[in-house]
Amino acid sequence: MTKDYSPARLDVKAFAQAGAQLAGHDSLLQYERLAQEAQGLHPDLRVDWQARGELRALAGDSSDLWLHLKVQASFPMVCQRCLTPVDVPLEVDRSFRFVADEATAEALDDDVEEDLLALSREFDLHELIEDELLMALPVVPRHDVCPTAVPMASSEDDFEAASAEKPNPFAALASLRVDKPGS
Repeated sequence: MTKDYSPARLDVKAFAQAGAQLAGHDSLLQYERLAQEAQGLHPDLRVDWQARGELRALAGDSSDLWLHLKVQASFPMVCQRCLTPVDVPLEVDRSFRFVADEATAEALDDDVEEDLLALSREFDLHELIEDELLMALPVVPRHDVCPTAVPMASSEDDFEAASAEKPNPFAALASLRVDKPGS
């Protein structure tokens, strides 16, 4: 008998113990917070994801619960160099170890390198996917090669001429200064 797992209410412990796998192809519109960051969002944009549970045996009778997540998406943004639309490829490939609760995750966070999450019987995998994609967004999106020529001048020609014509205000102050003997 094969058990069906729901990404919206995932029993992480059962998922990991079974070594189960889930995959999906969701519309980018399904992820509200992510959609707010997009420029030119349309319903054809997809988020492709895969999740795999794993139970890793430890010394003794204990074991760790793991979730491996892979996500790919193309995300519409505005190039900060040429100010035209750019589709930014986003990829996530992360593994998470589940611990008993938030307090345990917080206590262990500084001592371990892996990402820790609190165990839940109704874990929302879509929230995790959205969080990871939001963190994968570039701070400054841009094309590798912009489709239009981008002027690289920092100022116009007349800008230099205008600033050269103005007298230095400190030069005017220096002419008012009276030198006293001995100073």
